[in-house]
Amino acid sequence: MGKKDKNAPLPQAPAGGAAVEQFDMVFHVQLAHGSPTRQVRDFTNVKQLYESIAKAFGIDTKEILYCTLNTHKIDMTRLLGGQIGLDDFLFAHIKGESKSEKVNKDGPALGLTISDNGAGYAFIKKIREDSIMSRCKNVAVGDHIKEINGTDLTGCRHFEVARMLKEIPIGSEFSIVCVEPKKAFDTNLAPRGAQGGSGNVSAGGGKKTLRMKKDGTAVVEDVDDAKTKLVTKIDDMLESFVGIRDTELSQSIYDYGKSCKEADEFGGLLDQHLSDFEFPDDFVLDVFEMIHK
Repeated sequence: MGKKDKNAPLPQAPAGGAAVEQFDMVFHVQLAHGSPTRQVRDFTNVKQLYESIAKAFGIDTKEILYCTLNTHKIDMTRLLGGQIGLDDFLFAHIKGESKSEKVNKDGPALGLTISDNGAGYAFIKKIREDSIMSRCKNVAVGDHIKEINGTDLTGCRHFEVARMLKEIPIGSEFSIVCVEPKKAFDTNLAPRGAQGGSGNVSAGGGKKTLRMKKDGTAVVEDVDDAKTKLVTKIDDMLESFVGIRDTELSQSIYDYGKSCKEADEFGGLLDQHLSDFEFPDDFVLDVFEMIHK
């Protein structure tokens, strides 16, 4: 099977039963390094959201790295994925300084977990303690990975970056260029209030979320705690097997698995729609059994 366009969005998973709703909701947003509060509305996917934020603040859309929910800090547990609580407050992190590092890959695992912002930027979501990358002073959680060995990674998905790092031979040295999020002028300022929800879309209790679907539509859903826990477990397994975290991808995998009665059928759907990820058989079987147990 031929490779797909790496910039193409993930295919839409089977419908989860929620009807498409017309909505006219307003979300409040600040730039994470400090700004007045602005409002954004009329978006149904992450790219449209970034465009709305850029327009509201008069900046280039390409300057936005990612958004966090209800905190201006670089907190990867509050990272915006494909869902926003209707009472969530958004903080947009924009490009700051570039920095470079020479890394000696003296073992098989670098200790990085990679994610991406859905609009062409891969970034570091986690650095494991006592790992190769934990010894690098110029590499930090939240940094956008801009280049590896001089190769521009703009437009690359998280799994492509993870694969590129994995394929670097053990014992060799490589260069990495990262872009950190812009920092506040005064880092000693007291933390700003969230002015919104908890940022935890698994909280339940009747909490509603806006889910931005891969087909460009958006639906308002009640949070299903059991489903959210399974999606989180799939995300954990993605990190273990592939070295990435992506709640939107995990949601799609869940939807595919839920629509299948047999593991072989599930594997066939993943091969058909998500072949670029090259999921190992153990991952496919473990996910299917977890969804249907």
